[in-house]
Amino acid sequence: MKLSNVLATALLASSAFIATAHAQEQVNLTWQMWGDENDTELFTSLADLVTAEYPNIKVTPQFSGWTDYWTRLPVLASSGQIADIVAMQSMRMPSFHSILEPLNPHFEADGFDTSVFEPSIMAGLSHEGTQYALPYDVGPWLVYYNRDKFAAAGLEEPALDWTFDDFKAAAAALTEGQTYGYAVQAFDFIAGPVALGAEYFNDADQFELTNPGYVDAVTKYAELVSVDKVSPVFASGAGAVTGSGHFAAGTAAMYIDGPWVLLQTKDSVDFEIGVAPLPHGEGDSRFITAGSGWGISAASQHKEEAYKALQILTGPKAAEILASAGRALPGRVAEQTYWYDVAAKDVAGTREVLAFMFEHTTPFRINEYWNEFENLITQYMPVALNGDSTPEAVLADIQSQLPF
Repeated sequence: MKLSNVLATALLASSAFIATAHAQEQVNLTWQMWGDENDTELFTSLADLVTAEYPNIKVTPQFSGWTDYWTRLPVLASSGQIADIVAMQSMRMPSFHSILEPLNPHFEADGFDTSVFEPSIMAGLSHEGTQYALPYDVGPWLVYYNRDKFAAAGLEEPALDWTFDDFKAAAAALTEGQTYGYAVQAFDFIAGPVALGAEYFNDADQFELTNPGYVDAVTKYAELVSVDKVSPVFASGAGAVTGSGHFAAGTAAMYIDGPWVLLQTKDSVDFEIGVAPLPHGEGDSRFITAGSGWGISAASQHKEEAYKALQILTGPKAAEILASAGRALPGRVAEQTYWYDVAAKDVAGTREVLAFMFEHTTPFRINEYWNEFENLITQYMPVALNGDSTPEAVLADIQSQLPF
């Protein structure tokens, strides 16, 4: 064999060896999310799925408490210490999308099928048409109700298309002494009015809280407390009894929350519970959804490996594990059945209610000032509930403190 051929063969073999070695180079990814030590085993099992598929990739979950997570996230991003894979809530995407890697080019490169996910949460984890995270859970706000109290009061259980007048009448019939028909919470003044057909934004997605439709819808919910006395005033201070607390204690027959609390709610009560859609107004039913997912840090040095890991962490097996643990109603539609079989077992109407609500979703309109708005609702709305001001005046006050 000529020396040139020998050298060429050796060079090719060497190149193949280097390529193989590079392909098998160990990559350690960090995965940043909210939670505590009780979550370690569950999410480590998801991380292990990645290594099982890609032996050279190891994913290590890192947890911090909910409040601490959002306080630390911008600090970690600005200091270059952010993890490779980052947990993101849909309602905070407008504020944090810039720290995440756009996923659309990755989808286009490998033909990734995004249609397996619930469309409303895919929209929630995008910003201006660009996808920044893939979902692991999703859900609309719905009404939890005490079936035993409905039966004792001789009331029919809520229909899928019940109206606000139906809801109000039920709350009145279920109120007696210090036991209320309903326990209002701050977010009810956001999800509830939207279900009634109101908007808190103008056409430019800027806050317009004093528009007549939103004022009227907020007033309907506020007067359940201030006028009709079918709900206690919500309080947000440390140690305050929440709507879920009143519901679990049997001192309120209904409250509003998402499917993400269904398992713990079911396990915390000694009565039969059911779920119903939020009541609608004069128009058709419409509901907002929210959820969370995982994205890739824009600063990651291992974006291709992180993308591979992301596909596994939001894949069918991971969704099945989370759903079977009752942890999340999956963002993947096909795997939602596991959640229904565990978390929603023996809870009246869950499949039908959520199917109906997903069929009637409306975009959850948020901007970069959303969290300020939500905090101001929590802070100031009790003034209207106490009767010390009107809903219209409170909304005008909140509007004055927002950029728009």
